[in-house]
Amino acid sequence: MQIPEILAPAGDFQSLIAAVENGADAVYLGGKAFSARAFAANFSEEELEKAVEYAHLRNVKIYVTVNILVDNSELKDALSYIKTLYDLGVDGLILQDLGLSYMISQVLPEFVMHGSTQMTVHNREGAEFLAQLGFKRVVLARELSLEDISQINRDPVIELEIFGHGALCVCYSGQCLMSSLIGGRSGNRGRCAQPCRMNYTLVDERGVNVADAVMGEHLLSPRDLNTLELLPEICRAGISSLKFEGRMKRPEYVATVIRVYRNALERVRKNPEKFSVTPEELKELAQIFNRDFTTGYLLGNPGRDLMSFKRPNNRGIRVGRILEIKDRGKMAIIKLDEELRIGDGLEVWLTKGGRQGFFVEKIICGGKSVTEAQAGEIVTINILGKPRAGDRVFKTHDVKLMEKAQNSYVNPQKFVPINFRFTAKEGQPFQLEGEDQEGNKAFFRSDYIVEKAKKHPGDEDYVRQQLGRLGGTSFYLDTLTFDMEDGLMLPASELNAARRHILTEITNKRLIKYAYPEVSWVEVEQKYRSLLPAKKKRQAQKIKLAVRVGSYAGAKAALDAGADVIYLDGEIFQSQRG
Repeated sequence: MQIPEILAPAGDFQSLIAAVENGADAVYLGGKAFSARAFAANFSEEELEKAVEYAHLRNVKIYVTVNILVDNSELKDALSYIKTLYDLGVDGLILQDLGLSYMISQVLPEFVMHGSTQMTVHNREGAEFLAQLGFKRVVLARELSLEDISQINRDPVIELEIFGHGALCVCYSGQCLMSSLIGGRSGNRGRCAQPCRMNYTLVDERGVNVADAVMGEHLLSPRDLNTLELLPEICRAGISSLKFEGRMKRPEYVATVIRVYRNALERVRKNPEKFSVTPEELKELAQIFNRDFTTGYLLGNPGRDLMSFKRPNNRGIRVGRILEIKDRGKMAIIKLDEELRIGDGLEVWLTKGGRQGFFVEKIICGGKSVTEAQAGEIVTINILGKPRAGDRVFKTHDVKLMEKAQNSYVNPQKFVPINFRFTAKEGQPFQLEGEDQEGNKAFFRSDYIVEKAKKHPGDEDYVRQQLGRLGGTSFYLDTLTFDMEDGLMLPASELNAARRHILTEITNKRLIKYAYPEVSWVEVEQKYRSLLPAKKKRQAQKIKLAVRVGSYAGAKAALDAGADVIYLDGEIFQSQRG
């Protein structure tokens, strides 16, 4: 059994906090350039620095996506960006471009490289190839089964990572060419137009619609991946990292999915043989976002069960059917299959007219206005559109679940405990010692000479108040011990300076373990230039004259006039004789 790293997505800083607070071991994110999610908020250089420090102080790793194909003209800019990530201490790069990867291995050999799923590594040979190129990890193609993965990992040569939850692309491991062909935006350049979520009709060679009754209009839209119930099997396959899709999703999604999988993996760790998934966990995953779920190819080829033919976006969970419409279409009576609250978002799947979404503003149960109702109860609620009796109603926004998720990143709890020891005696500098739970220590000795107070002596409560002001930092005060004489004057400014010094020192010591060996840009640029092919001297070439013609006479005239190249217009020329 190998309990994999939980690798969470972050499209913005709130999602990063949500991931860390809910149990992620590592977070992957993208910068403003060279990322396969160009339409996510992503991180500026300043935000990247802040993100790396935030995560590293909490012992969470940061991987940055540089997972697009890079043009030759962009190589130097890409290298400059990667050098910035190296200097920030980013734990690894997720790469697609083999040329760029080779350049990094030669120029910054200490930088950890992960092969993106868009490399479509799907067998042992592919894994060995990347290992030989210096990659530490490969994100395997999404089309592999657990049996395939176990075969690749039978004699490990490289860490293996797979996707565990979230959206699937219909193309091989996300290498979508349809997006550029029909949408003008390349998925391999980070600008996917999501053609798989569009409407299609299946026709034969005569143009006749041959789709069956089961199919809808979204013939290329896959369901969302959900591997929660397969976690013991995934652990037995020797996976190093379980990755979660969602850099375009809200932080509430990240918080909920990571929390559910973290709790489940801990149960696998404790007792894999008795592992089970609770109905509440499955409901929360479905509620936060689903296009219906699939286990992908992990158990074999699922065929048409991979697809979400009828809906390309969030389905939510069903809360019941409309029994009756009242008040001229403004209210509806529903028997609830699930609990319902004021503020929940609902969507009615109309018999005619598609779908109508709205928020619950009024619930009447048993003749009384209530704020919530339970499964099995019959309620009257506000409604929009033109629904009919029999229409199904789905909850797409659960206000209670959203508040639970939001609370995890709005009021974070993961801080670094720090212990202080304060010593102060008359006629001497005061001293402050700090230590974190990993044994990192710092010491401060004041320039200020302690003297007796004339009016307001500083006592232990006063010192604790000043040293405990850790808001806005990554620390919280765990213990504070004193060796202090009574009646001393202790200026707040001096105590604050001591506190800041200790925190800075311990922060630096916690972060230094993530730093790579220092390399100058001059050295990087020299190595880069040595990899470039030598420029060949251009030789003067005669300019050729090319002429397009549409007849034999035109071709003869062009040749007689000195043309070097003749282009024939086939459609016109075909019917003519020389």
